[in-house]
Amino acid sequence: MQSKRGDTDRGHSHGQDGELCEAGKHLYATALRAGRIARSEADGAPCLLELALLHPDPDDAQWLRPIPPSIALNQLIHPIEREIQERRQLAISLADTFEPFMTIKASVPPTTQAVSVLEGLALINATLDRVMDECTTELLTIQPGSGRKPETVKAGLRRVEPLLGRGVRMRTLYQHTARHHSATMAYVERIAPYGLEVRTLEEIIDRLIIVDRKVAFVPARRDRQVALELRHEGLVQYLVGVFDQFWLRGIPWEDEVCYAPALNGVSGVQRSIARLLVEGHVDEAIARRLGMNVRTCRAHIAKLASALGSGSRAQLGYLIAQSGILEQDH
Repeated sequence: MQSKRGDTDRGHSHGQDGELCEAGKHLYATALRAGRIARSEADGAPCLLELALLHPDPDDAQWLRPIPPSIALNQLIHPIEREIQERRQLAISLADTFEPFMTIKASVPPTTQAVSVLEGLALINATLDRVMDECTTELLTIQPGSGRKPETVKAGLRRVEPLLGRGVRMRTLYQHTARHHSATMAYVERIAPYGLEVRTLEEIIDRLIIVDRKVAFVPARRDRQVALELRHEGLVQYLVGVFDQFWLRGIPWEDEVCYAPALNGVSGVQRSIARLLVEGHVDEAIARRLGMNVRTCRAHIAKLASALGSGSRAQLGYLIAQSGILEQDH
């Protein structure tokens, strides 16, 4: 790994924060095979200690033992996942934060307002049409759920088709469940050849549309009858950063989703549900975040309870924590 600071020329490279240097990779592999390495050997790869991949041998201070890869990976990914979760929660709560101010009549002309409330689907769709007609560079969208209604997909297709001839770059994030939704599949098949990039995630935030990195639209109420039109430069750029964080973790539409294998009778989807249950989310919130209907979610919860031998919802949370199945998420 070539470092911008030229550390490779000195025998090791640190790379960016959280990366394993080349020398560290070889020593870590050696330590895993042998079960330990001499402390003096680790001096040539300080990244191993920086990343806490080695710990002192309790029987002999001259030796270091490796942390198992599954545990090490979880330790390194956890702070990244936590940061993404914090950003997600902040993005979701933005609408609630601004809601108390929406009834205050602004003294500035509407065209200069940083935050505008759009009430009713007719006004929301008309505003979207107007802003999309002005799009010249880039369109970013997040569409949660297992797939939109066919008429909604048709309306989206009507909006983006004029952008194709203008060379607008379009990136869209769906949830994995949308890969099996016929209307969404047809939409992607129609637009993808013209430059639409699509990725999917198991769990994403609520709906988000960003036009030319200047205007963003977010829902302001769960029934989607009220939306916010955001034109504040700092706020829009923040949402672009949130989108990019999710985009980096997404799986390209053309790639196959590799679901986690079953562990002790518990599937990867059920482990995702178990994680959200432990965090205190109710069935409706879990279903929404994983892009499935509540009935399907509850069926998975019943199977999870059966696999863990739980007789009640309260006991299920305890058994999830004790089973160790969440340690396999990463």
